[in-house]
Amino acid sequence: MITLERASRWYGQVVALNDVSCSVGKGITALLGPNGAGKSTLLKLVTGQIRTTTGNVRVLNLAPFANSAVYKRLGYVPELESAYEEQTGRQFVTFMAALAGIPGPERNSRVAAALEKVAITAAADRKMGGYSKGMRQRVKVAQAIVHDPEVLILDEPLNGLDPVGRRDIGNILIEHAAAGKCIVISSHILHEVEHLTRNILLLHKGRLLAQGDIYTIRALIDKHPHKVQLECGKARQLAQTLAGMDSVVSVRIDRANAGLVEIETPHPDRFYADLPGIAEHNDLEITAFHSPDNNLEAVFNYLVHS
Repeated sequence: MITLERASRWYGQVVALNDVSCSVGKGITALLGPNGAGKSTLLKLVTGQIRTTTGNVRVLNLAPFANSAVYKRLGYVPELESAYEEQTGRQFVTFMAALAGIPGPERNSRVAAALEKVAITAAADRKMGGYSKGMRQRVKVAQAIVHDPEVLILDEPLNGLDPVGRRDIGNILIEHAAAGKCIVISSHILHEVEHLTRNILLLHKGRLLAQGDIYTIRALIDKHPHKVQLECGKARQLAQTLAGMDSVVSVRIDRANAGLVEIETPHPDRFYADLPGIAEHNDLEITAFHSPDNNLEAVFNYLVHS
């Protein structure tokens, strides 16, 4: 639903986006990268705010720049906004619904439904100048979904939201993805994004470093062995046993928690397959285990800082 073909964008001598080719389909895709990575430039290209210097961008098989046919089918939540502070939230969403082409007879009901979905109805008739950051974020999401767009672009929509707000917005995005919408969400709150999707686009210094399923990407980073932490009442015996496994390259017992053993393995699938049999054979009761290395933040750090 979104494609970039060797897309680049220069600002004078500064290359903000460098030869990026990718495609985004239905469902939720997280756009990740440190400050200055090119995330905002990519989103501006997709939402038709700027043109590419070289290459092409297509949204719903159309060129997005200054294209009203795309805008009617696209919803956008910008990171920054300059709202009309004298407008109420309801007036703002109604105005945006009119711009999106929703006919007058159904406009009020669509606006009311969008405001209710983002849980801002109680404050909808207050002036936006008195809104908190979280309330502004909710209203921005409301205006982006009021016309039921096929493509939804959100730039840092979780900023300023409390945990309940993040949960509410996350549920809205999951609901839209289940309905076959294409959603791109830019965020630096990695653990929150990880709850929404496993599919990522990772930018760094204007280049696309990785695209696809986070766990598939992690499996390809073979120079960084996976870390696995295991809890056991017989930690020393467990450590000695695990040290003898072919799939384990290092073992250590946590100094702060004597019952915690951490291993590193370049072959996690083989390790997980062999572990139950080895634990049973050696009468070792493992009460818990998890991999602090097999998450979005770890992959992000490996790719950006390696």
